[in-house]
Amino acid sequence: MMCRLVLALVVVGLPAVAWADVDSGDTAWLLTSTALVLFMTIPGLALFYAGLVRTRNVLSVLMQCFILVCAISVLWVTVGYTLAFGAGGIGGVIGGLEKIFLRTVTVDSLAGTIPESVFVVFQLTFAAITPALIVGGFAERMNFAAMLIFCLLWTLFAYVPVAHWVWGGGWLAQMGVMDFAGGAVVHVNAGVAALVAAMVLGRRRGFPQTAMLPHNMTMTVTGAAMLWVGWFGFNAGSAVAADGVAGMAMLVTHTSAAAGALMWMAVEWVRHGKPSALGAVTGMVAGLGTITPASGFVGPMGALLIGASAGFICYWATQLVKQHWVIDDSLDVFPVHGVGGALGMLLTSVFVASTLGGAGLAPEVSMISQFMVQSIAVIATAGWSALVSYLALKLAGALVPLRVGVEEEIEGLDLVNHEERGYNL
Repeated sequence: MMCRLVLALVVVGLPAVAWADVDSGDTAWLLTSTALVLFMTIPGLALFYAGLVRTRNVLSVLMQCFILVCAISVLWVTVGYTLAFGAGGIGGVIGGLEKIFLRTVTVDSLAGTIPESVFVVFQLTFAAITPALIVGGFAERMNFAAMLIFCLLWTLFAYVPVAHWVWGGGWLAQMGVMDFAGGAVVHVNAGVAALVAAMVLGRRRGFPQTAMLPHNMTMTVTGAAMLWVGWFGFNAGSAVAADGVAGMAMLVTHTSAAAGALMWMAVEWVRHGKPSALGAVTGMVAGLGTITPASGFVGPMGALLIGASAGFICYWATQLVKQHWVIDDSLDVFPVHGVGGALGMLLTSVFVASTLGGAGLAPEVSMISQFMVQSIAVIATAGWSALVSYLALKLAGALVPLRVGVEEEIEGLDLVNHEERGYNL
């Protein structure tokens, strides 16, 4: 066996010493996790969102999610990865350009115990799903070209810097922030951007007087189920190893999702007399988003409480945004992802305590001091995302029409933007 291994390395021209450091189990798990996270976006998130809009806009949402994966992938391999994870940048704020166009990422280069190429594509899927989440904030009214310009600018100037701050050795990482899989980087970041986009673009025609019901709940529930499965790659994959941390992350992710769905359903049942499928799947997504920053640090009991808190608080946040603020965040991105991500970041500092079943804090770190660090991360991410989102929207609007016209909105974005229909009945 050893002779065949050395022969194979010689034949393909790879140094045996480098590959001796690769853990095949870790690599296999990260390859699987990468596929799972991509599965979350297309088809999971795409179907989840597409079912929630009206018939005349279903194809536009599917197209936005699909094409964003393509566009962000190119952005990531050219400059995104190096700015997020490259060394030698601007002290703690942004990474350097040593890995521009992935020029130093070769078949030999490693990231810990896995090939760096696997780490690059795993992180790419995170970068792709984050702007796709924002799509729910401006669904059914944003011009396709403006959407693409905005999301590219936002990813480069909002997602990439925050990813560096938290995961790339930036200033929040140096403060000791705990964000295992993207509570701040993904969910707070995207949630705030969706809220800003909804406010800048304005409400859909007829909102809130006209009921804008999901056109296909079967599609939405199917997409939600795909999100649930894919989230195991999102959270457990963030251990970057096939080990006990990954196993616990998977367990608490599932537990929180279930608790979130049950809590949201219970609140709706009490308030309206009947449980809805939409409420159940939305609560599940809230549970997933809220456990994301905590998933590598808390235990099962912490996950139960985090998920239940997500279902309850995110439900009321949805009512606040839609009914009291009257902001048309079309698919509830901010109350579910923004509020859920912030809640998860803060609760991480509580349920990480070993006395509550978590992994425990360092001896010199108190729960209060960790809570302050988590709070700083939430505030900094939210503030930066809001600023970049506003400027990116204004720039996109200066280049192309930001929003479709009234008649075009009535006709639907499927025909207006793509000259196609989601359904030919």
